[in-house]
Amino acid sequence: MRLWLILFKKEFKESLRNFKWLWIPLVLILLGIMQPVTSYFLPDILESFGDLPEGAILNFPVPTAAQVLAETIGQFNQIGVLIIVLAFMGIITGERNKGTNVMVLVKPVPFSTYITTKWVHMSLLMISAFLLGFLIALYYTFELIGTVPMSHVFKGMLVYCLWLLFITSILLLFSVLFNSTAAVAALTLGTTITLSLLSSLTPKLMAWSPGMLVSHTFRFFETGSAGDGFWLAAIITAVIIFISLVASTYIFKNKEVVSHTT
Repeated sequence: MRLWLILFKKEFKESLRNFKWLWIPLVLILLGIMQPVTSYFLPDILESFGDLPEGAILNFPVPTAAQVLAETIGQFNQIGVLIIVLAFMGIITGERNKGTNVMVLVKPVPFSTYITTKWVHMSLLMISAFLLGFLIALYYTFELIGTVPMSHVFKGMLVYCLWLLFITSILLLFSVLFNSTAAVAALTLGTTITLSLLSSLTPKLMAWSPGMLVSHTFRFFETGSAGDGFWLAAIITAVIIFISLVASTYIFKNKEVVSHTT
């Protein structure tokens, strides 16, 4: 456990030096502020800059608080995920290409420790940034739009955190598999976009998919209850996360053994 904590501190300090613990939360906080504020002031913005004819009346339906929170999650699921993937696409690939991983692995460090410290650190930063951004969005939504029962909000946040852990896991797996950071980013984003798109187009066929977790998050905000197939998607997502961590450790160990023998 002591060795695990030492490696975790190393990951944490590297992120501090790279300012990841500063700029990633700041980006998500800005996204969290923009959505409710834009939703509230949209009619005024269009009236001021829309160059409408004199006497024109804009009549926009005011979105509900649940809709604004869902739209905020949509922003996080696009721009936020892109930012996080770009920030961590070289978490193992970059170290392998630079040879810095050898400095750690030359010591008696279990491969599972090396992998899990990176996964926990990456997940912690990702979820912390999400929570900060979403809590800011929640504050402005409650102030400007309306309220949502906190039990609904809490359930939705937990479900979306599971989706973020899934993204973290496949990002780590692709970083172990490939030596190109561009390939890691493209495959991670491609996988998440494909799952989300297929889940929205064919929800019945994709009821098992981790991509359905975003839709279930929206449903929790609106009704406070899970949609059909929620537990199936949640369980399969948890299984995929576990398999991804095991596979990452196994593949990374074999790659390191082969590179040292050759």
